[in-house]
Amino acid sequence: MADYAHPESLVSTDWVAEHGSDANVRLVEVDVDTSAYDSGHIAGAVGWNWQSQLQTTLSRDLVSKEGMEGLLGSAGIDTTTTVILYGDNNNWFAAWAFWQM
Repeated sequence: MADYAHPESLVSTDWVAEHGSDANVRLVEVDVDTSAYDSGHIAGAVGWNWQSQLQTTLSRDLVSKEGMEGLLGSAGIDTTTTVILYGDNNNWFAAWAFWQM
């Protein structure tokens, strides 16, 4: 991962296997097609729907600050939580969530 611009923002699958169930870690699967989450996901992960939770549907703009705070809170995420994002479409929507956070 040293070849990435910000390797400190990435974790390996081994790291997830070792720390995924830690109390201060939250795994979040971000999908445009949430049937992927419904058919199987990493144990303990919560699912976010990019279309309905991470954008305003009328203007296709960023979700509001209050909307993001509500989504984070409902997922059990606070300022002390390490958030691991992954998802469908080569993690494109996970990257969107990371950028928005």
